[in-house]
Amino acid sequence: MSTSLHPTPAAAARSVGDLIREWRQHRRLSQLDLAMQADISTRHLSYVETGRAAPSRAMVMHLAERLSVPLRERNVLLAAAGFAPLYRERPLADPALDAARAVVEQVLKAHEPWPALAVDRHWTLLASNATVPLFLQDVDAALLQGPVNVLRLSLHPGGVAPRIANLVSWRAHLFQRLEQQIEATSDPVLSALLQELRAYPAPEADDADAGGAALEPNAIAVPLKFRTPAGLLSFISTTTVFGTPVDITLSELALETFFPADRVTAETLRGMTT
Repeated sequence: MSTSLHPTPAAAARSVGDLIREWRQHRRLSQLDLAMQADISTRHLSYVETGRAAPSRAMVMHLAERLSVPLRERNVLLAAAGFAPLYRERPLADPALDAARAVVEQVLKAHEPWPALAVDRHWTLLASNATVPLFLQDVDAALLQGPVNVLRLSLHPGGVAPRIANLVSWRAHLFQRLEQQIEATSDPVLSALLQELRAYPAPEADDADAGGAALEPNAIAVPLKFRTPAGLLSFISTTTVFGTPVDITLSELALETFFPADRVTAETLRGMTT
C-alpha cells in the first residue's frame, strides 16, 4: 500500500473514515471481514468509511483494536473523529515514568555479563548495560553520536558489521524484523531506514554463513556470531516488550537481550567483564 498511515501536514485533514479504510486495506481485510470481527453490520462500517455515519469514541477504539492499530495511530484516529487523544507520550526520562524506567534499568543490569539494550520504535538506543560498550570498540565515532540508531550501528561498514562473522544471515534477519515492523505500523521512518540499510554494501558469505544464508521465514533463533580479540563469540537474542502499556513511549519500547549460545562464549564474557 503506497499511502502512508502516518499523518503529514497535507494528510492531517483526512477523515476518520478514510483512515479506518486505509488501515483495513493495510491489514488486507474486506469490509465484510472487519465487520464480522467487530460484530457490526457491513452497512454501518461502509457508512463510517464514507463519512455517512460519525463513529462514537467507543466505536473508533473498537475498530482500532480489531485492526491492531498502534497506540500512536489510535490517537490520530480519535483526533480525526473529533475526540481528544487517549494515550500520552512522554520521554522515558519523564518523572511519571520513573517506575517503568527503573524496571528497564533493573532488567539491563541483571542481564550482565550478557549484553542488553533498550530501543524505541525507530531502533534509537535509549539505554544499555555495561557489557554493550565492549562490543563497540573501533566503531566510527560518527555512528555513536546521538541519537544512535542500533540497526545503522549494526550494519554500517563503519559500525560493527565488519566484526559480525555471519553478516549475511544476520543482515537478512534484521531486514526481516524491520519488514515485519513496517507491515505492522506502516511507519515511513522505518521504511526509509530499511531503504538506507539495503543500500549498504552487500556482504559476501563466509564460513560462518555456510548453509545459513537462506534465512527460514519462521526461524526461531538466528545466532549472532561476533569476532573479538578473545575469539569468536556466538549469541542468540530475545526481544521483550511491555505487556499492557497505556503510554505511547512504553508501547514502543523494546528490550533486546543477548544470551551466550555456547559455553565458550559464556566463559569468555565472564572473563571480559571481571
